[in-house]
Amino acid sequence: MTADAPRRWLPHPLVLMSGCVFIAAAATWVLPAGEFDRVLDPELGREVAVADSYHPVEAQPVGVMGALVAVPRGIQEVGDIIALIFLIGGALTVVDATGALGRGVGWLIRAVGGRSAIILPLICVLFAAGGVLFNMAEEIVALVPILLVLTRRLGYSPVVAALVSVGPAAMGSSFSPMNPFQVIIAQGAAGIPTGSGTAFRVVFLGAALAVWIVMTLRYARAHQSEREGASVEEEPASARDWMILGAVGATFAFLGWGIMVQEWDYLQMAAPFFGLGILAGFVGRLGVSDTADAFVRGFRDMTFAGVLIGMARAIVLVLQDAHVVDTLVLALFTPLDNLPTMVSAVGMIFAQALVHIPVSSVSGQAVLTMPIVAPLADLLGMSRQVTVLAYQYGAGLMDMITPTNGALMAVLAAAGVRYEDWFSAAFRLWALLMALGAVAVVIAVGTGLS
Repeated sequence: MTADAPRRWLPHPLVLMSGCVFIAAAATWVLPAGEFDRVLDPELGREVAVADSYHPVEAQPVGVMGALVAVPRGIQEVGDIIALIFLIGGALTVVDATGALGRGVGWLIRAVGGRSAIILPLICVLFAAGGVLFNMAEEIVALVPILLVLTRRLGYSPVVAALVSVGPAAMGSSFSPMNPFQVIIAQGAAGIPTGSGTAFRVVFLGAALAVWIVMTLRYARAHQSEREGASVEEEPASARDWMILGAVGATFAFLGWGIMVQEWDYLQMAAPFFGLGILAGFVGRLGVSDTADAFVRGFRDMTFAGVLIGMARAIVLVLQDAHVVDTLVLALFTPLDNLPTMVSAVGMIFAQALVHIPVSSVSGQAVLTMPIVAPLADLLGMSRQVTVLAYQYGAGLMDMITPTNGALMAVLAAAGVRYEDWFSAAFRLWALLMALGAVAVVIAVGTGLS
């Protein structure tokens, strides 16, 4: 490390994630093993925990070999997600190789007069919409190269590329009135009508988005460097470029239709991008060999991000193998039973946030925790809708900062952003949104939201 190099206060992401795997394994030797009974919910199509059914089970602590094996197991389990980001990354690298992306970004910057006050909020809104509609997360990884081109030409650091993408997506998911992987599953698991409380959520979604945009613009302006104006492609976009960029837009629209209407899985989501890459190479006249080379570069750039997603899954596998996840949930929620209603409601947000560190799947956390906290709400005299809100805000917002979120770590790796730099930029925003969530929960309790 040179004298001018920034000092790390956290290790390399690979070391950090490996450490989390072994810390989880060590915890399995200390935490008592136990679990809730589970039954299949036919409406959700998932197994949900049964309240008051927690019971001890035989301890199965995870040793060194088990922790090591959990890493390739984790990568194997998220193979479909890795395939998605590989093919999106490969396709967009082909698009970039045609020059259409650079000329398109140059046109956009010139069209708005280089005003980042227009461009950055627009990008935030687009990614927030992805979070609201379909819990956008891993898909962001492969979009990082585009964001880096744009933010670099506006004179911003790669941190801003993360602030306008992975941050708004997590915020949109957290405050969404319709996210099928969070609010819809959580409402079903809590036994309340699907879609209830929509107007209430929309109000706070708007407030959260406004907070995020204002704070992101403040950060961007405070950390703006000299623009790379001379490097902006002055050559106007050709008809061929617009055909390629139109194909990119059509592919993402097709993806949205597949997710929302056809309920595609990750493999089905990945397939159109392979076709996009081939089409872009053909229209852009790259030739077969150059198109293949661009695909390979895209795959290579996404490799480390894919490994990080697999390692995040490995942490969960270690805790599941030892049957201690339910023990952690019980320990976090039981104390809330003895607190005043308002305090307990706010406490649920932070309990859900802590649960989300070892349970990185928001849908998995919903079916695990909601059947447990919903009866607790009945005992405390609060609406079950409040418990869903607390789950959304706690689990969803934690996705912004926890290193066990593989999608977050993968985005940061793809953008070349150190975790400590991201944490420094995002923590204040996270705290503000958590406070906004607490206000929402208090109002929901006070008004009897149902």
